[in-house]
Amino acid sequence: MKRVKTAKGRKIGSTRWLERQLNDPYVQRAKAEGYRSRAAYKLIELNEKFGLLRGVKSVIDLGIAPGGWSQVVRKQAPAAKIAGIDLLPTDPLEGVTILQLDFMEDSAPDALREALGGPADLVLSDMAANTVGHPQTDHLRTMGLVEAGLEFAVEVLKPGGAYVAKVLAGGTDNQLLTQLKRHFTTVKHAKPPASRKGSSEWYVVAQGFKGAPNGE
Repeated sequence: MKRVKTAKGRKIGSTRWLERQLNDPYVQRAKAEGYRSRAAYKLIELNEKFGLLRGVKSVIDLGIAPGGWSQVVRKQAPAAKIAGIDLLPTDPLEGVTILQLDFMEDSAPDALREALGGPADLVLSDMAANTVGHPQTDHLRTMGLVEAGLEFAVEVLKPGGAYVAKVLAGGTDNQLLTQLKRHFTTVKHAKPPASRKGSSEWYVVAQGFKGAPNGE
């Protein structure tokens, strides 16, 4: 196990984070296989379990930075059109249209639709709200993003499409779960092996989009 000497002025927490990164097999594998982040393996594992990328032709990546998930889509579905959005700058990715914009901005949904040029087979969201250290507040903020992602997915998905979003421990609340079940034929929660054991993150996987009801 690699240890990091505590540098003068470096907090113990950041030293622990560095040690964890250096000893994380997913971090090492990402470097070896050319992925921009270990998060790529979360999508690889979710895809192995749920077949998310089978036959997809158009994908939207919410919270794209640094680009690991879109790299996986490019590898598994090379012909798919991909549009991604993030508030953070993201280095260009071949075959991916990247918007540097807050997804919660009013203009974001239309900008994404325009970038994709049509409806989507899959909407991916690895977005997470900045945590403030208060579990209830953090949960509410993250659920707000999942809800906004769902509203967008309902507008942009083709019938039969899927929506995947990061949630926190405890998964989606009842109201959101009801919404998901109204729009999708199957809704499941999953924690891929690449998601750190100590992390509170899970993913909700909603498949078989029923199509937007008239008037929505």
